[in-house]
Amino acid sequence: MGAAPICSKATVVLLMETVAPSPQSISLAAETERLAYSVQESADLLGVDYFSVYRLIQRGKLRACRALRGKLLVPRSELLRLLKC
Repeated sequence: MGAAPICSKATVVLLMETVAPSPQSISLAAETERLAYSVQESADLLGVDYFSVYRLIQRGKLRACRALRGKLLVPRSELLRLLKC
């Protein structure tokens, strides 16, 4: 059984906009850029299952912080760091 790809189309676009944003994406990014994502949103961006992201957090491969009511948030910088490895 082959491993699922870590990069999806959304993550490649996310990474590309961070490296070399287009003039059109600069205005869009200013409106939609977030500092952190929930575990589910992170999983959607990475194209993996929710539990895969949760395991990365538990194993110390991905840093996350707890927000109000104990909700885990993954910083945008951590997602980018994970993609650059």
